[in-house]
Amino acid sequence: MVIKNLVRGLSALSLAFVPFLPPPAAQAAQAAPAAEVTTLADAVGLLKVTEEDRAGYTRSSFRHWTAGEDTTDGCDTRAEVLLAEAVVAPAVGTGCKLTGGRWTSYFDGQDVTDVGSLDVAHLVALGEAWESGASAWTAGRREAYANDQGADVSLVAVTARTNRQKADKDPADWTPPSPDAQCRYTGEWVATKLRWQLTADDRELEALKVYAEGPCEDTVVRYAPMA
Repeated sequence: MVIKNLVRGLSALSLAFVPFLPPPAAQAAQAAPAAEVTTLADAVGLLKVTEEDRAGYTRSSFRHWTAGEDTTDGCDTRAEVLLAEAVVAPAVGTGCKLTGGRWTSYFDGQDVTDVGSLDVAHLVALGEAWESGASAWTAGRREAYANDQGADVSLVAVTARTNRQKADKDPADWTPPSPDAQCRYTGEWVATKLRWQLTADDRELEALKVYAEGPCEDTVVRYAPMA
């Protein structure tokens, strides 16, 4: 009996000293790199400049949309972005069908109440990402890029009309029609490229410098690099 009680006592003592380990998600969050904060001009200076090559690109090289950050809510990445960016929250029906709600498309400053008029745009389009370095990535990294909800600027809800105008263009060929949006857009473009270690070509870099050294010199760029 004494031996049994001793064993029980030792077992309880060992349990008392089991170190606390946070759940895997918390461990991942703790390991996430700290956000970098810099001026637009300095951020532009961090971009690596190379020639771009679209050879081999297909949109299907970037699997999207996936189940989103919350895999239990029945909504895919696109719908979760729409929910996150709604100025007035829509109703969520069966199969994550969104009805009602209101959004502001910052590309053109338009208020939108018809969810069907919105696109969830990759700020740096998939084709641009491909020719800026993503062609060398694994399929898994391209999927992560195409569904990136870890940065608020990677995916944006905007009017389908402006997103189609933007297409795969970089800032040398397109910036938002709303003058009030151009500095934000330029900063978010550079932030996305730095987050994913994407390159820029010469024309793109020169266009970015025009904004960084002129009307957008006070723009602050924040980004957390992806491993």
